[in-house]
Parts: sequence; C-alpha cells; structure tokens
Amino acid sequence: MKHNFGAGPGILPHEVLKQSAEAVLDLNGIGLSLLEISHRSPEFESVLNEAVSLVKELLHVPAGYSVLFLQGGASLQFSMVPYNLLPQDKTAAYLETGVWANKAIKEAKLFGTPVVVATDKENNFRTIPKKYEVPSDAVYFHITSNNTIYGTQIHEFPKSEIPLVCDMSSDIFSRDISVADFGLIYAGAQKNMGPAGTTLVIVKDDLLGKSGRAIPSMLNYQLEIDNGSMYNTPPVFAIYVSMLTLRWIKAKGGVAAIEKANEEKARILYEEIDRNPLFKGVCSAEDRSTMNVCFIMEKPELEKPFLKFAEERDIIGIKGHRSAGGFRASIYNAMPITSIHALVDVMQEFAEKNK
Repeated sequence: MKHNFGAGPGILPHEVLKQSAEAVLDLNGIGLSLLEISHRSPEFESVLNEAVSLVKELLHVPAGYSVLFLQGGASLQFSMVPYNLLPQDKTAAYLETGVWANKAIKEAKLFGTPVVVATDKENNFRTIPKKYEVPSDAVYFHITSNNTIYGTQIHEFPKSEIPLVCDMSSDIFSRDISVADFGLIYAGAQKNMGPAGTTLVIVKDDLLGKSGRAIPSMLNYQLEIDNGSMYNTPPVFAIYVSMLTLRWIKAKGGVAAIEKANEEKARILYEEIDRNPLFKGVCSAEDRSTMNVCFIMEKPELEKPFLKFAEERDIIGIKGHRSAGGFRASIYNAMPITSIHALVDVMQEFAEKNK
C-alpha cells in the first residue's frame, strides 16, 4: 500500500474512486457512461442537485446564499471576486499570507485598489498576521484560510464588519465553519472535495450587482446562479466525484467528525516532528496547519537520503514545494490515520539509523 501525502490533487476515499470508476462505464445501471450523458438529463441534474444539497447540509448554509459549481479553479476566482464585487473606484482589503494570497492581490489590481492590511512576507510566511486594521471603506476583506506551501492556517477567523471573502481551497469541509460569517467562500475541489476540474463558490446574494461594470457571461456570478451552475456545460465528472465525496463525509458523521479526525492526525505527526532530533517544524506552532504539515531536517545533507528512504517504504509525495524546500505531508480528509503512523514509523526508523 502506498501512502499518498501529495499536496494536490489530493487523496480521495477508496470507495469514492471505485464508484467513480464504475460510473465512467455505467452510471447507476442506465447503460451509459457518466461521461457521455447530457448535462441536461435527469440523471445528471439529480447529481448536481444532490451535490448542492449536501454542501448546504454539511456546512449549514443559511438562507440568502447561493451554492455554485464552477470551472477555472481558485485561480479564476482571484479575478471573479473583484470583477463581481469591487467597483473601479473602491478598495478591497487583502491579508497576504503566501503565494496564493499574493496572486489574488495581483488580479484584484486589474479591477480596483487592493490594500494589503498585513503580511508576513519578510519572515517567509511562517506566521499568520493577527494585528492589523481593515479600512472601513473596503468593499470586502479577502483572506486565505490555509496555506499549502508554508503549512500555516487561520484557526480563528477575523470578526469583520466588512464582508469576508475566503479562499478555502485546501481546507474546505475539513472543519466546522459558520458560513454566515462570510460574504463569499470559494474552493478548488482537488484537496478535500473531489478531483481537479470544479470549484465550489458559496456567495451571499445581496453582495452581487453592485460592481457598476458589465461582466462577461462566464464570469458573472448572478448569471451562473440564474442558470443553476449550467450556463454552459459543467464539469460533470468532477461534480459527480465531489457529490460522492460529500456523501462520504456525511456518512463519516459530517464535518465535525472529520475535524476531530484531522486534529488527531495532525497532533500525532507534529508530536513526532517536535520529538525527533532529526526534524523540526518551519512555522509558528500556533499557526500550524492541520492539512499541510511542513518540516525540515536539522541536518540538510540528510534531506535527499530521507526522501529516498521514505519512498522505498511507500511514503509518497512528501517533498516540499519547490519554493519552500524541505518536506510537506498533506493530510487531507481522506488520509487514514494508518498512513500517519506509517510516516511516523519511517521517521523514527531513519532517525535510529542516523544517530
């Protein structure tokens, strides 16, 4: 058995993979592949409706919010958010916590004036800034809940009078949240919700229609809402697999149960990093992510030997991001605790051989 700690596309539950493979050949016994039926057919409409319903149920989405399954990943949302929400003569606040937040800021400059309220760039994003002031005239306040490259995570969301916009691509459905505290949430599916190819957007309806600009159809949230995420052909396979994954989360006891399991997995791994003399964490302990555990060797010359040692023992995908180096173990929802123990065993075995 290989233990896949890759950062994304991330691990999916085995039963979801099995059901998805069966649906590619024959969807629910109808004699047709999921990939060849009309997206307007009753069979696919039921898939999309169930996916939307499960999002609302699992996240307790209140009235006045719309749920969309779109395309283009979180990277397109970097543009869609300001395109739809930010008038040209207005400002938006951004918290800079890493590469993805920085890319969101770059795109916002095309539509209005983004203001960076705080950054930890000089410290290589090892902490989440906590002392800052959001301009009272900002249209929205954009944050990134989890930073895959640096292994930091916002554990307590800011209380804001300004509508809060959050990129939750790497920790959506990993912990309980209050959707009512946000104006807009977006997340690429490929970490905790499904395969690459679809993007979840949850948006408060009354934020829309105020940008003062004409918006191309495919980038217009309101048009996508009016067409039920089907203004054009949606990514049917990615939505189907996301629906199955959401079913799996529900069967596991919902987001609260998933959160408890994630906390236990992270605790075991961080305890080994802190205990083992060969390894050390790279970010502030209070900001450590439960999704992406980043660490380095105390002796850099042992980095490549450890990576080879781990791969020989079926530990896959722990090499750190090319811009950060070191190691990164991504422990998304579908990662079983047995894989955490397998990685810990390998770390201990390597330490024993390199005293």
